[in-house]
Amino acid sequence: MTCNNCARHVTEALQAVPGVQSASVNVQSGRASVRWSNAAQADSTALLSALKAAGFPAQPAVETDTHDHTHKSNWHTNLWLGGIVTAALMIGEWGFNLGMTPWFQWTSFVLASVVQVYAGAQFYRGAWRQLKVGSSNMDTLVALGSTTAFAYSTWALFAGRGGHLYFMEAASIITLISIGHWVEARVSTKASQALTSLLQLAPQTARRIQSSATPGARTRFNPIDIRDFKPQATTPALEMEVPVSALQVGDLIVLRPGDRVPVDGVVTEGDSAVDESMLTGESIPVDKRQDAELYAGTANVNGRLVMRVTATGEATALAHIIAAVQRAQSSRANIQRLGDRISSVFVPIVVAIALGAALWWGLAPDSAKAAHNWLAQFLWPAHPPTGTAAAFIIAAAVLIIACPCAMGLATPAAIMASANAAAKRGILIRDGVALEKAGEVTTVVFDKTGTLTLGKPEVAEFKSFNDTQRTLEIAAALAAHSTHPISLAIARQASANVELNGWAEVRGAGVTANLVAPNGKFEKIQLGSVRWLQESGVNLTAGESFANEWTSQGATIVGLATNNALAALFAIRDTLKTGARDVVAQLSSQGLKVHLLTGDNKLTAASIAKQVGIAPENVSAEVRPEHKAELLKQLQARGERVAFVGDGINDAPALTQADLGIAVSRASDVAREAADVILLKSEIEAVPEALGLARATLRTIKQNLFWAFFYNAVGVPLAALGFMSPVLCAAAMGFSDLIVIGNALRLRRWKLR
Repeated sequence: MTCNNCARHVTEALQAVPGVQSASVNVQSGRASVRWSNAAQADSTALLSALKAAGFPAQPAVETDTHDHTHKSNWHTNLWLGGIVTAALMIGEWGFNLGMTPWFQWTSFVLASVVQVYAGAQFYRGAWRQLKVGSSNMDTLVALGSTTAFAYSTWALFAGRGGHLYFMEAASIITLISIGHWVEARVSTKASQALTSLLQLAPQTARRIQSSATPGARTRFNPIDIRDFKPQATTPALEMEVPVSALQVGDLIVLRPGDRVPVDGVVTEGDSAVDESMLTGESIPVDKRQDAELYAGTANVNGRLVMRVTATGEATALAHIIAAVQRAQSSRANIQRLGDRISSVFVPIVVAIALGAALWWGLAPDSAKAAHNWLAQFLWPAHPPTGTAAAFIIAAAVLIIACPCAMGLATPAAIMASANAAAKRGILIRDGVALEKAGEVTTVVFDKTGTLTLGKPEVAEFKSFNDTQRTLEIAAALAAHSTHPISLAIARQASANVELNGWAEVRGAGVTANLVAPNGKFEKIQLGSVRWLQESGVNLTAGESFANEWTSQGATIVGLATNNALAALFAIRDTLKTGARDVVAQLSSQGLKVHLLTGDNKLTAASIAKQVGIAPENVSAEVRPEHKAELLKQLQARGERVAFVGDGINDAPALTQADLGIAVSRASDVAREAADVILLKSEIEAVPEALGLARATLRTIKQNLFWAFFYNAVGVPLAALGFMSPVLCAAAMGFSDLIVIGNALRLRRWKLR
């Protein structure tokens, strides 16, 4: 591979192999990493065959191989060899005017031949491999252009035709393009710094606790007098440093201050603060105590912790995050298809134009010169070659200035830079299509619980219509088996010392069971939304004043019924997130419409909407989880491009239905999310940031595509009309790649205004 465009073709070839989930390709190291889907069996032979068919033969990487920068050193060789030769030829020809001197022409031939053979070998090999599979790429154009200038000059030198020779141009073409590739490689690595940082987070070793009774451990016995024997304290556990690959689920690991967490686990002993900024983008360390979750790659700040391993290797949150970033980097956006279609026929078209220009200047020089002179009055004076040289050198200039790389890099460079910039902020973007969709969003719909609110509701008030303590125990028993946040809040109100059977959860409504009464009979009990109780035939008249009072304060009302008779009401209140109002204001200032979707009643929904600044007409209340997707469909039917923000609990249908699904999640949930965008920290301030970055990325892609098309549309005709020398064309071609990559790298410094 010689450039990022080659890497794109390699990636496409690998991903086309059945069973391949994702592929990551590194131009600098000349390596590719393939991740297979769970159901597929790894088949390296199929990968090698696919690469060979694409014109990029490869071999399995050896883990112990230390030669990891072959291509990088090749560019260094080209720079030193080509640079010295080109500089010497330029000084002799331009500085001392030796271009027409015979001895200097022969010297130029020898020096240019060395550049062609050694520095140009990489381009010739690439062009030949593509030719063997019936394809072409940028190596084809460079090889043809440089060879054309060199071959003509060699023929003219040996034939004794005299006149100007173009050995300096032939050498400078390879040198300048090599410099462009070298700079491009160095600049491109900056776009993937976030991924590189993630890959280096997990340590190679860990301190595993190993007791003296561990199988295989040597035990020392000291002779003692039985009369003097006294019971000894238990031998303390030993800490042994082991490779991370040797860790297994259930192992105990010691973390000292400054250590990085090697795998996922939970705290079993100790108290400390842990820096999770590289995973979540959150700069403030998080306090960790017993039973708190720890993630691979995070850093223990100030205390000693003992953790129990819960996940290793590919199962860790860090591994899932790395896979997500790699997938986004190597993904494609729909807008890329236009550039791909043009790139696929670009080289043959350029070769045809070069051949046409050669025939025009060779067979009808007067006509070509007249066209050149007419256009020169609007541009700049130029001195194109004359005679036979014009046909060869102008053809070479056309071949060199054309740059399919710029078109091929326009989208991938922007996606790579954006995916890494997002990862640094704790935002995971599924792929290029998701980025593209995010840039076109017109409406943002928030699910209330866990997004605009903290998702940790508490019982603000309780009203019983029977025996208070008994009622609380029944409600707690009913709620104890549910994982819904509201159920958890009620379950904390009393001990669940009540015998139930036939327990069932009605999704989006509540829970129901049969209560075993003292007389042995069963009583039907229900705990859930007042709307569901009302639909079940429960009379709620007795609790109207209580419900109205707390609903007006933004609380959710949950009722308990026994045999269809109202037994109690709970006012459940969830605290708004601190920045919720600012987030809504930011989105509105970006011209986006903001909606609220909730299962709460209309009064509660209206109160929440008023607090965060959402217009009343954009509030949808009393919506069950299965109906959320239907409401999104209605918005889409009106022509809106909808982003849905949910916490992942019962939100999968809505996240899937939305044009863009945004999940406010935790690092441990990454592998299970159905969203296009995952926020690794629960703060929704990242929502306007994610959408703003996506729009900036879409703008960058369009700018890159415009520049690539504009450059080639203008550069090729100018070269064909004799306005640009091969040396200038080589510099312009390398510059065009750098503009595209440099424009994409601006996304690394992007900030939300």
